[in-house]
Amino acid sequence: MAKGNIPAAIFNASISGIIGVLLTPLWMGLFVKNAQTEFDFADIYLQLIVQIILPVLLGVVLQRLWGEYAQKYGKQLTLFDKSVILLIIYKSFARSFDYNIFNAISFLDLLIVFIAVLALFVILYVLTGFLAKKLKFNTEDQITAQFCGTKKSLVHGTVFAKIIFGNAATIGIILLPLMLFHALQLLVISVLASKMGDKNQAIKDGSPSS
Repeated sequence: MAKGNIPAAIFNASISGIIGVLLTPLWMGLFVKNAQTEFDFADIYLQLIVQIILPVLLGVVLQRLWGEYAQKYGKQLTLFDKSVILLIIYKSFARSFDYNIFNAISFLDLLIVFIAVLALFVILYVLTGFLAKKLKFNTEDQITAQFCGTKKSLVHGTVFAKIIFGNAATIGIILLPLMLFHALQLLVISVLASKMGDKNQAIKDGSPSS
């Protein structure tokens, strides 16, 4: 939509998923150890590889066989994918409500989390844009850097939470900041992408942007 560097964005999404698989358990291990909770790195890495890395590799291999089929029914496959994620989130929140976990969260707490999430998004968006300019990225690469640099996947997030925290009753609260960030980024980025796309197209056409 914003006329950015699509191949670079695809590469970024792929490599960030792999980096996340490697670093997230190590990062979380610092806090989980402090909480004196059992944390099996081998089992977690195995599950992350099977549920995140392996499907990506299979997708690359099967692209030649079923690539045209996937493109033809892209909307249906996307709907199926989002439905599965929605069911995972629903189950997590249903468990949290069943254990009355959300009774401890007030409207003020929710507002504070939302403000913190919004601040995090703005800081990352401005910072990645600043670094892209300092590194003398062209317009397409700058757009890609800002959009990919602020993206957090609800797909990977739910998988990570499920594997690391298992069936903990508090998993709904754990996912809450990610859900707010994900919804916020989709809303803001869609508006920014639309405006940037119109501006870049106007520049290419040689006409002043509105």
